[in-house]
Amino acid sequence: MPTNIISNKYIKPVLSLTLLILVYSCQNKQASDVNAERFDPVKESEKFSPPETRLIPKGTHAELGLAGYAKVFCSALFVSGREPEEAFQNSGFFFMAEDLQDKVTYSIDIDNKSVMLNLGDSIIRSAQYSGDQGCIITTTQGLQFEPVSVFTSLPDAMTQDWPMGDKTSEETSYGIDQDLLNEAVDLAFYHTEALTAAFLVIHKGKIIAERYMEGIDKNTQLESWSMGKSLTATLIGRMIKQGYFKIDDPAPVDEWQQEGDPRKEITIKNLLQMSAGLRFTSHRDPVLEQDSKYLDHMFIYTGAVDAFEYSQKRPLQFPVGTVGRYRNCDPLTLGYIMRKILEANGKSYLTYPQEELFDKIGIRKQMMETDPYGNFLLTGYDYGTARNWGRLGMLYLQDGAWNGDQILPDWWTEFVSTKAPAWEDPVYGGLFWINGNSSMPLPKDAYYMAGGGGQRTIIVPSMDLVVVRLGHFRGSAVGMELLNKVLQKLVEAIN
Repeated sequence: MPTNIISNKYIKPVLSLTLLILVYSCQNKQASDVNAERFDPVKESEKFSPPETRLIPKGTHAELGLAGYAKVFCSALFVSGREPEEAFQNSGFFFMAEDLQDKVTYSIDIDNKSVMLNLGDSIIRSAQYSGDQGCIITTTQGLQFEPVSVFTSLPDAMTQDWPMGDKTSEETSYGIDQDLLNEAVDLAFYHTEALTAAFLVIHKGKIIAERYMEGIDKNTQLESWSMGKSLTATLIGRMIKQGYFKIDDPAPVDEWQQEGDPRKEITIKNLLQMSAGLRFTSHRDPVLEQDSKYLDHMFIYTGAVDAFEYSQKRPLQFPVGTVGRYRNCDPLTLGYIMRKILEANGKSYLTYPQEELFDKIGIRKQMMETDPYGNFLLTGYDYGTARNWGRLGMLYLQDGAWNGDQILPDWWTEFVSTKAPAWEDPVYGGLFWINGNSSMPLPKDAYYMAGGGGQRTIIVPSMDLVVVRLGHFRGSAVGMELLNKVLQKLVEAIN
């Protein structure tokens, strides 16, 4: 028999065996598909975070709103040093329903550095300055931590040249159209209703433009809101550089460690990219949940609760890493991780940012406020000068290095400025916004820190440029409309 011909007695058994294998494989696949369909991580997470175990917002919208208003007003006075009536009119009002805003009155206790806000005769809320942890909403339980003084190791800022200090020269910026630059700065302050408080332009490491609203100067700590999320990213990057954890590590949250809890899959990276999938109602949600009596996003500002605990006790809304949503719970959980790891290593959580970040890049004071439990509320309760934010922008322009010291991992700036995979639109990176949809008239490589009320720190690597714009909340709509025109003129001036 020729060698290339196989006998039937061999073919039949082989075909039978092949058929059996195919049938078995199909059955296994069907079983796997059924099991996959049966396992829903969102439903499963509800078992580990049932409604009765979650913290629920307590208080009416008016009561909670008044508490947030009191906190912001307190900070405007005792952190920023603003005039009472101006601050009362222009910051914090948005926590109240529009029809109640003109019914709120205030009183100030200068000696105790506290404020009290009244809505009619029945609702009263107050806040008090606590020192280097800023203003905190007062409760009947009082503070649940001991405030700590935060000191800088740096000499007086006027004894050092920019950027480690505040001494600047009047050097001419060659290659820049000075007339167009001046027009850009004038435009930033053109409409008084924009309430632009500070405008700073840094090009090739030098301050080429700087202006402030009357009553504000380079030392004024101004409301910065969600730019603090990018500050959270920077602190996490610093901790990664120091070897405390890795970016792909599972998030070490005790609440999520039970066997079978799908939240165990959440990583540090998921939290940085706001794609952990936790259910946390926000005004930015495409569709608000019908059972949302008060938004979680706002409650961490107004509820005077342990914001870290509140954020962790959320079930999933989406499978981990599949959907990008702007949620305060993700950066707050990173704050919890930061505190947990630092304290486990014998470090001071409240002084770590000054010692391990700010002192290294010339920032002598940055106000990072806490909840009554001593947790940084860097999702919004943070205050910095225009030059502080400018220095942070420069740190990113320099790929996380400063004076030869690699503060952040050398890959960090690329990570935070690259589109997060779970976000549909190319607008978000790693707790930084990106210019992927060209919403700003800047090169595509621009990325930025953004805060409510029109706060921006914009980083443009291809132009070696940092732009900082800070303003009071009531002027945000006009201010942001102006900013795009300002940026367009800046590009013309520099190019």
